[in-house]
Amino acid sequence: MSESTVGIVVLAPELLGTYGDWGNAVVLSKRLEWRGIDNEILPVRGGAAIPDSGDLYLLGGGEDGPQLLACDEIRRDGGLHRAAERGAVVFGACAGLQLMGTEFHGPDGPVPGLGLLDCRTVPGSPRAIGEVLTQSHASLGVGLLTGFENHGGRTSLGPDAVPVGSVLSGIGNSEETMTEGAWNGRVLGTYLHGPVLARNPRLADLLLTWAMGGLPALQVTEAEVLHDERVGTALASTQRQSSRLTTLLRR
Repeated sequence: MSESTVGIVVLAPELLGTYGDWGNAVVLSKRLEWRGIDNEILPVRGGAAIPDSGDLYLLGGGEDGPQLLACDEIRRDGGLHRAAERGAVVFGACAGLQLMGTEFHGPDGPVPGLGLLDCRTVPGSPRAIGEVLTQSHASLGVGLLTGFENHGGRTSLGPDAVPVGSVLSGIGNSEETMTEGAWNGRVLGTYLHGPVLARNPRLADLLLTWAMGGLPALQVTEAEVLHDERVGTALASTQRQSSRLTTLLRR
């Protein structure tokens, strides 16, 4: 990757690619291309050397075994940690969120994570499956976030992590906290799929702004329409559920 090209590094896509989260890299690349900014998507397969010169690093969703293998290989390499220490953006979805934390649950029990976020994941029940609507943290400035979740973990945050937002519909991190995701500095993780950056263009541009320090304005009507459509569907579903609950309580 040259200094004049924005580098988007996708880590272990063959291990952490179960839910189409490669699409997050495509979205970032296109939103740069539409602004006339040169960029490159660099897939780094598990076990390969991770360059520490990238601008954005992406981790996707995956099953327990591949997630554990990816975590071990990324930790052993050290490139991601060096990149994060110099200020590169790190973004994880689902398994990516879990392995960026301090601990998650592997096939044989708890295992140490990468330690990039102050959060810990334990098994939970029932499995969280379905659409999620989140009101993002005010400091992020990206409004309502929409996506779908499919995970069996429950994630708690420590004092050095902030939730990405508050859950309006769905489970997110856990039923107890009704929060979703975790972030600190330029490291952000979420349980949302979709891919999440296709559904939430403001979040995509936030990550790009973190990486570049500023962006020209961009309005892509199709992306905004998709976001508004999914938010509208989630809100309508939430209202129907609330109405049914009110009816049951009155009986």
